[in-house]
Amino acid sequence: MTGTEQDVRRQHERHALLRRMLEDRRGEIQEKLRSILDTLPDEKASVRDTEEQSVSDFVEEVDFTLMQMKSETLAKIDEALRRLAEGTYGQCLDCTREIPGARLVALPFAARCRDCQERQEAATENDVRETTPAIGSKLREALALSPDKEATHE
Repeated sequence: MTGTEQDVRRQHERHALLRRMLEDRRGEIQEKLRSILDTLPDEKASVRDTEEQSVSDFVEEVDFTLMQMKSETLAKIDEALRRLAEGTYGQCLDCTREIPGARLVALPFAARCRDCQERQEAATENDVRETTPAIGSKLREALALSPDKEATHE
């Protein structure tokens, strides 16, 4: 077997291993989602007092948030499987360099290398800050609208 044939074989083995890993993770998440969905109707069936209803509502909100997070993870896994089929899995979307294997082991659906991911998160954080006034500026505005201390003592 030539070196090129060995490389192709290794690439196919890696591809199969990655696909299996991503599909296993997808299956785990889908099972967790089914489990959450199965418990929701049972909780709604019983009559509750105000306190029990509050706890139930809180648990439902937590379950909904978990379902949302798991759904987002499923979408990322599906995207990683698409990149795997295209042959671009493990390649950073931004800088096109190879994503280190340790990062892919820790986060199999990573689409960016650590540096590019940090830059994207920092940019997103800055966008949120620019569109949401800081608490300090809101406090200054409120204080500016309040009557003068001296005026209230008259």
